[in-house]
Amino acid sequence: MAYFVAILKAKGTLKPAALEAIFGPWECLCSTSRTLLFHLERGRLGLGLEGFCHQLVFYVCYAENWEEAKKMLERQVKKNRSFSRFKKLQESRPDFRGYSLEDLLPLPLQRIHQYKHLLQDLVENTYPESSDSEQLRGVLRSFSEAFHRIGEISRFQDNLGHMHRVQKLLKGQKTHLLVPGRWYLQEGWLIVVPPKGEEVQSRMFFLFSDILLMTRPCHPLHPWNSSKFACQAVYPLSQCTVEKVFGHTHDQGGLLSLSFPHKTLLLMSCDQDEFNKWHQNLVTAVRELQINSSSVH
Repeated sequence: MAYFVAILKAKGTLKPAALEAIFGPWECLCSTSRTLLFHLERGRLGLGLEGFCHQLVFYVCYAENWEEAKKMLERQVKKNRSFSRFKKLQESRPDFRGYSLEDLLPLPLQRIHQYKHLLQDLVENTYPESSDSEQLRGVLRSFSEAFHRIGEISRFQDNLGHMHRVQKLLKGQKTHLLVPGRWYLQEGWLIVVPPKGEEVQSRMFFLFSDILLMTRPCHPLHPWNSSKFACQAVYPLSQCTVEKVFGHTHDQGGLLSLSFPHKTLLLMSCDQDEFNKWHQNLVTAVRELQINSSSVH
């Protein structure tokens, strides 16, 4: 990455704030890897890994900055012609084997995942009586903690991305999805089975950890809402009861009954896998809400 960070710093193609946003502690990560390699080449495995552990905080910081880095990179490619030309020129170097900067930036986080599994194999194949065993186990604990923290950050960022995406899909501003503690679970088309005599309707549903949204598509010829959905109802899951009416076998799909204090929804899916996923996610969400409510009281 010296072909990017060092040269960009020297040329001033990116403002310092943009450079920091895109690459974050990249130079620290490179320095940490070089130090580890130095020790490994000299057979000082334990010493090298233990020193590496003290630098894992840089990987956590890198993960925390990941979403902002992607947004800033996309913005600079679109708006900064000098940077865009420089990026294409550097990516054409044989060293990168056809990879783009977008491909290279996630590599440090992927490497942590690989390190953790290599360490697990190393610990499992090291005799407990060995002088290195205790040190390696301590290193593995540190890696596991960092890996877990990075995973939690990634999960939170993915959830936030889903929330923003669904919010943009909804027509108007009446339904606010960005609520602390809310998690996106599933979305898809379900058939609403109405009372007798009424027409069967297909609706798009969005399931979150505490609510279920029922929406309908806006008119396809609407000048700016043609690809959006109008929210028809928001069903809180805290007082919901989920039951399978049918769908217990391996037939195609099934029917779910969702009972609320003043409403009962009958929802059908013709896809067995999708039906099972809806059922599992709804049951889990309702159960967790009930458990949390009980613990509060």
